[in-house]
Amino acid sequence: MTTGVTRWTGREVELLREALRMTAEDFAAKVGVTKRQVITWESRGATIKPHVSNQAVLDTVLSTSVPDVQWRFAQMLTENAAVGHDERTEELLRRDPRTVRHPVDGKIMALVEEGIYLSGEAGRSIWVDTFQIDVYPTTNLDYEPFVRATGHQPPRHWPPGGRCPSDLRDHPVVWVTWHDATAYAKWAGKALPTARQWEKAARGSKGRDYPWGDEPTAAKCNTAESGIGRTTPVTRYQSGVSPYGVQDLCGNTWEWCSTPGAAADGPDRFQLKGSAFSSPFERAAPALENAANSRMRDNDTGFRCVSVA
Repeated sequence: MTTGVTRWTGREVELLREALRMTAEDFAAKVGVTKRQVITWESRGATIKPHVSNQAVLDTVLSTSVPDVQWRFAQMLTENAAVGHDERTEELLRRDPRTVRHPVDGKIMALVEEGIYLSGEAGRSIWVDTFQIDVYPTTNLDYEPFVRATGHQPPRHWPPGGRCPSDLRDHPVVWVTWHDATAYAKWAGKALPTARQWEKAARGSKGRDYPWGDEPTAAKCNTAESGIGRTTPVTRYQSGVSPYGVQDLCGNTWEWCSTPGAAADGPDRFQLKGSAFSSPFERAAPALENAANSRMRDNDTGFRCVSVA
């Protein structure tokens, strides 16, 4: 079952076909449509979105492709977006009045209105006040102005000079501690989400099992089952979107929250949500809890921010 808003456009279909190095005819056979349909998608580019059933097939084709194809697609997607001008971001702003661009870090944020949502595996009714949350995790490109403005230590995977790697600019920033993430949030005039804010943004008010619905579909996110073994662009898994239009909540990277871990976890630990490329899909359910020491940094841990609407 596929639910929620999907984001594949004709332009991305063309990039996927090129990454697969297939003719329109062969690609059509692989996706299960006619050659004419593929040509229509590609000719209309970003102005057309395939049917929801085709979106799911495209996700599956991409997630089951060999790593070389996946990385060709990711590179094409990166090169297709001009620095500081993501067409998908502009589209979100145009069509969804619940989204705003933050005045400091320029990230697009989605509105999550106040109200009760069903929390945890038991589905407890929990009230959460209105807030806004970043549609996408903080990327390397997002993190760079913070490093330049504050002199904060760059992540260990960046080259000398405090500039983000050009091939990872639209990947989530990693190798950041809870303190690093909190410092960025403070600089941007935001905060790290509480575990409840993060969970509501992911599951919606009705407590979906996953952002996209209740079906455990590993192809909708970057977990260990994908076999990719590293981060992917935050815009890659478009059909994994939540009811509030928030992306990349499951897989790719664990995300720091402001909520301390349980007392049994020990001191100076904070909750992490969402699982990562290095973890099995079974850990990606937003209701699950995880925690780590605030000074832990790893190649599979990042963050996103919230603000009071």
